[in-house]
Amino acid sequence: MTNPIIAFRNVSKVFEDSGTQVLKDINFELEEGKFYTLLGASGSGKSTILNIIAGLLDATSGDVLLDGKRINDIPINKRDVHTVFQSYALFPHMNVFDNVAFALKLKKVPKKEIEERVEEALKMVQLNGYQKRSIQKLSGGQRQRVAMGRAIVRDAKVFLMDEPLSNLDAKLRVSMRAEIAKIPRRIGATTIYVTHDQTEAMTLADRIVIMSSTKNPDGSGTIGRIEQIGTPQELYNEPANKFVAGFIGSPAMNFFNVKVDGNRITNSEGLDIAISEGQAKILKETGYQGKEVIFGIRPEDVSSRPIVQEVYPDANVDAEVVVSELLGAETMLYLKLGETEFAARVDARDFHNPGEKVNLTFSVAKGHFFDAETEKRISL
Repeated sequence: MTNPIIAFRNVSKVFEDSGTQVLKDINFELEEGKFYTLLGASGSGKSTILNIIAGLLDATSGDVLLDGKRINDIPINKRDVHTVFQSYALFPHMNVFDNVAFALKLKKVPKKEIEERVEEALKMVQLNGYQKRSIQKLSGGQRQRVAMGRAIVRDAKVFLMDEPLSNLDAKLRVSMRAEIAKIPRRIGATTIYVTHDQTEAMTLADRIVIMSSTKNPDGSGTIGRIEQIGTPQELYNEPANKFVAGFIGSPAMNFFNVKVDGNRITNSEGLDIAISEGQAKILKETGYQGKEVIFGIRPEDVSSRPIVQEVYPDANVDAEVVVSELLGAETMLYLKLGETEFAARVDARDFHNPGEKVNLTFSVAKGHFFDAETEKRISL
């Protein structure tokens, strides 16, 4: 990437009061005009990264670059970024217009220009006509759109959003997701959006930054790290490692500890299926023949259709149903093969009661193999 809008160079963060390290040697580059989500569980450092970009936290070491310029020592109000918080952070005694116009008034922007920019911003967030409405009379979704409008009028290079939808009910989250996806693209802004919600990340993002955490050696918490950056499709189809493969997709990818035995993969729990010639060849060439690996396959690539079983008789397994969930057009089967639990997304007509045996076919060509020690994906 020649000219990233945001770049981290060996950035670490240690909280001085507790001595707790939460980031260590973080490196990444973000492309201008894209919508990025920072996706990970609590403690993976998502909000810490966002706050360092915003200037709410200082990096302990390393360089933070905005449009090629180091901004570590630049104060918050001088950075060309704007943050939309989870809690809206609106002024309750002001109406909609005054909340959106607040930053422009501080900058002493001419009155006519303020009116034009506020009107345009409110149109974008579908609040045109609400200029005189009291903040206290707005719904949660409307307040969040006011916060978005305030960000838009700032005309910042980068929008930062810290789980802005987490306080909304499920129905409103869905509609607001659609609005948030549209707005940055309309104005061509770079957006960095923090979430722990996979659906939000997959729906909104041009690129997803997958984050994980490891325990701090001194027991003082967790240290966040970046596992992979890519489009939703890349992360789903080409996960860098087992963590990413298991994190993206709902339900999560199934994993089996297996041994590569010629053109078959086997284990002591009754899994004995054929793999393709191409898979077998690459596994042999990369030194995995006769060795233990991890085989991963997604629930949607496990079939109960008889015609599929007939076409691929060497990829069938018999498993016991533990839980069966009828979800209208489909059924989720949660099963056991030996002591290994896995899931299958099948046709609604293939509902089975717990305790029943069911024959399933693995679409092995869509499966993934991971090194048993490093858990990195083996490229096939």
